[in-house]
Amino acid sequence: MKPPPFEYVAAGTVADALDALADADGDAKVLAGGQSLVPLLNMRLARPALLVDVNPVTGLDGIAVDGTVSVGALVTQSDALASDVLASALPLLRAGLRYVGHPATRSRGTIGGSLAHADPAAELPAIVLALDGDLVCAGRGGQRTIPAGDFFTGPFTTALGPDELLTTVVFDRGDVRRPFGFAELARRRGDFALAGAVVLLDPARVVLFGVGGAPERAPAAEEALEGGAGAREAAELATRELEPVSDVHADGAYRRRTAAVLVRRAIEQAERAHG
Repeated sequence: MKPPPFEYVAAGTVADALDALADADGDAKVLAGGQSLVPLLNMRLARPALLVDVNPVTGLDGIAVDGTVSVGALVTQSDALASDVLASALPLLRAGLRYVGHPATRSRGTIGGSLAHADPAAELPAIVLALDGDLVCAGRGGQRTIPAGDFFTGPFTTALGPDELLTTVVFDRGDVRRPFGFAELARRRGDFALAGAVVLLDPARVVLFGVGGAPERAPAAEEALEGGAGAREAAELATRELEPVSDVHADGAYRRRTAAVLVRRAIEQAERAHG
């Protein structure tokens, strides 16, 4: 299929992109890697009047490590995966990136694009939530920073305004030494997860994805781990109130059982790394 008609603007600067988004009055989409947007256009599930291509914008494709770790929104998933600096500063991010798509899609897909798209089965939103990342967004009125816990609001929806642009993701470098575990189940390697879990220790963070409208923390499981509970008990607590949706890929009951197993595996990985 072919996409419906749309206008196209190649933004040379962040300001150019913001002007185009504001002038579109909410009827625009940002084009970065296009690995999610282009199929939606071709299937006519997305019908924007305007595409704002941000690939020409400079300054959004860098990785900086000092007191914090900053990842530009236009950093491709493959470049992030290949970055030794990022691997040393945020090993969990690199571990999770191995599960994102395939080499061909990672070469075009961007960090910011995946986060702004907010697919509930995607790995990157869950990882950013587990790491308590901050998402820096630019608008005509200035810049604001949105904590990951407030950014993902539902299936394919975020707190990002229609006239705003995600520019950078910032992490606390202190997370580098925290033991972590990552586990997911997908039909094939590279497919979106039927269910997944991200775990960090010291302090405990347990995040589930693929089982609801957005990645979500499991505070009961986190409290249990902080209190010395074992992996099985914490996994049961993480999924006790879970009510995943059913779809053509898996029913809700299967997702809930699978999520419990994945949380346990991720906790056990983190505990082994803890020594």
